Amino acid sequence: MILSMTGFAEKRFNSKTLSAKISIRSLNHRFLDWNYRGAHIGEVENRLRAISQSKLHRGRIEVFIELYFSDASSWKLHINEELLRKILSSVGNISSRMKKNVNISVENMFNLPQVVKLNRKSFSNADVAFLERSFKKTLDEVLRMRKREGKEIEKEVRSYLENIKQSVNRLGKLSEKQPSLVKEKLSRRLKELSQEVTFSEEKLAEEVAYLAQRYDLTEEITRLKCHLDYMIELLSPEKEEPAGKKLDFVAQELYREANTINSKSQDIKIIKESLAIKGEVEYIRQQVQNIE
Repeated sequence: MILSMTGFAEKRFNSKTLSAKISIRSLNHRFLDWNYRGAHIGEVENRLRAISQSKLHRGRIEVFIELYFSDASSWKLHINEELLRKILSSVGNISSRMKKNVNISVENMFNLPQVVKLNRKSFSNADVAFLERSFKKTLDEVLRMRKREGKEIEKEVRSYLENIKQSVNRLGKLSEKQPSLVKEKLSRRLKELSQEVTFSEEKLAEEVAYLAQRYDLTEEITRLKCHLDYMIELLSPEKEEPAGKKLDFVAQELYREANTINSKSQDIKIIKESLAIKGEVEYIRQQVQNIE
């Protein structure tokens, strides 16, 4: 199955103790690249990364999570009462000397060094399970988007392959005319060189056979057909493994064969067909860069 490497999903989830907003963005990348930002989730991040690795093979996965702890029991509060009494006593003395009330707000108290510590307790098993379920649901939405885009890319690639196939069929017919074209060109060239020098038909046939073999396109055309068949096989919905890298490699091979045909050909029509193939291959390579 062809999957795009790009996708995005953002969802909100609620449990008895937690509220979470999870955003996942998938971008093109040669490998699977994990990038996490947001609330500190400790070891849970490794569990979410493992979930991604089990469902995705390539792409840069950017994850952002916001958390809100709705249960007060999720927090640990420690107040250094002795230090706070000293501070309040000092503030009271200053107020008396200045004959002016000086107050410390709760907000200011939390900002006093070593006075108040507020820490979140470790995630409970229920919290971890909630985050994993929520992450999977969000990731599944990303996968659905990647599948939809993958189908569109597959259609595009198949249309380019069909164009290449038609060009290859035309190349096959044109290549059959190569020997006669070579003979005609050679004969004309010999006549231009000298009106007095004559070549026997046997000698001319030998030269034609040599040049025809030198410019024979049979092997290149055969390889083009094999590469086309393999690319169509890779695009098959039955294929479960990622095909992006293989498709890119085969596209390079198609380009190489078309280039060889272009350099060997003596027929302008064949050259045009090889150039058309190279153009279609470039379109294919642009598309397969987005495939997992």
